[in-house]
Amino acid sequence: MIEISPLEEHVGELSVEVAERKGLGHPDTICDALAEEFSRALCRFYLDHFGFILHHNVDKGLLFAGRARPAFGGGEVLEPIEIFLTGRATLEYKGTKVPVEDLAHEAAEAWFRRHFHALDPQRHIRLKLCVRPGSAELVDLFLKAQKSGTPLANDTSIGVGFAPLSPLEELVLTTEKFLNDPSLRNDLPALGQDIKVMGIREGQSFRLTVACAMVDRFLPDLEAYLSVKEKVQTLLLKKFSSRYPDLEIRLNTADDPQRGDIYLTVTGTSAEAGDDGEVGRGNRVNGLITPLRPMSLEAAAGKNPVNHVGKIYNLFAPNLCQKLVQEIPTIREASLLLVSRIGYPITDPQMIFLRLRVEGDFEKAASQAREMVLEELKTLPSLWKKVITGELSCY
Repeated sequence: MIEISPLEEHVGELSVEVAERKGLGHPDTICDALAEEFSRALCRFYLDHFGFILHHNVDKGLLFAGRARPAFGGGEVLEPIEIFLTGRATLEYKGTKVPVEDLAHEAAEAWFRRHFHALDPQRHIRLKLCVRPGSAELVDLFLKAQKSGTPLANDTSIGVGFAPLSPLEELVLTTEKFLNDPSLRNDLPALGQDIKVMGIREGQSFRLTVACAMVDRFLPDLEAYLSVKEKVQTLLLKKFSSRYPDLEIRLNTADDPQRGDIYLTVTGTSAEAGDDGEVGRGNRVNGLITPLRPMSLEAAAGKNPVNHVGKIYNLFAPNLCQKLVQEIPTIREASLLLVSRIGYPITDPQMIFLRLRVEGDFEKAASQAREMVLEELKTLPSLWKKVITGELSCY
C-alpha cells in the first residue's frame, strides 16, 4: 500500500535546527567505511567466481583506539588502532573457498591509503576479522532469489529518506567535504582527516563548531598550529559567508594554548588515542545526522546490497525523494518511509508512507508521485550495482 499525505512542517522554517556530520577520519565513519569496503570486496569476489552475489552481512564493527604521543615536528604511535570486523558471509561455495581474511585486509589497507596521508595502515592499524557462515534460513533466501529473479527481504526493517536538504544541512555536509578535499590538503598538509562539523541555526543565524585534527609532523611549533587553525577558519568564511551572511565558525573550541592543550595528532585521527568507534553510530546514508528529520537507526554499511532491506530501503528512499523533487515541479519537499516484511520480495514493501510539500494541486502531485514510486520500486533488484561501484554511499 502507498499512503500519501501533506508534509506541513518544513525543518528550514522551524525557529531552530541542528545538523551534524562525522567526517571521513572520525572513528565511527572509519568503521562504516571499512565494513562497506569489506562488503564490496566480497561482492566482487562472489561475482567474479560464481556469477552472482552470495549471502553476507558484515555490518558489525568496532574500533578500539590506540595510544599515541603527538609532538610538534612529529610524534609516535605507541599502540596501534585495533579494528574488529564481524559478521556473516558465505565462506565456501561449490568447493571454492572465499579468502575473507585477504579480502578484508586488502580492502581496508587500500581505503586507508586512498584517504589518509599521515596514517600507515601496516604500522598504525591492527585489523581483526570475526566472520562465520550465515544461518541456513537466510542463506536460503539468497538461493530462492536466484530462481525467482527478485530478491526476498532478509529482514523486517524500516527505511527512510527525505529531500531536499535544508540550507543548514547543505552547509554542514559541504563544510566537511571541503575540508577533506585532497586539493586542500596539498596546501594544508597539517589538516588531518578527522573532521567533525556541528551546525546550529537560530532563525537565520548559522553557527558551525568544527573539530579538525592536526598532524604534528607538519607543525614545528604552537605558532604554526594556531596559524593553520586561523587559515582554515578564514577559508571557510570566505567560501560560505556570501550565501550565509550571518555565519559564525569556531574551530577546535576545546583548545587551551596557554596550557598546551590542542588537537594535535600523529595520524590525523582521534582514533589513534582518544576516541573509539562503531559501525552505525555515525552518519545516516545521506552523510548527516539530523535529529529533527525522520531517521532510521539501521547500520547500513556492511549489509549485503542484494536483499538486506535495512540497507536497500535506506539508500532508495532519499534518492527517490530527490527524484520526486527534481522531476515533479510542484513538489517542494518529500519524505518517504518504507517497511519490509522478511521473506517477501524487496519490490513489495508492506507499507509505503510518502509525505509531500506541494505548491499547487496536491492531488495531482500525489498521483504523479504514486506512479513514480511504483515505477522506481521495480529498479530495486539492480540497486546493488550502484552500491558495489561506490555510486551510492552509506556514510
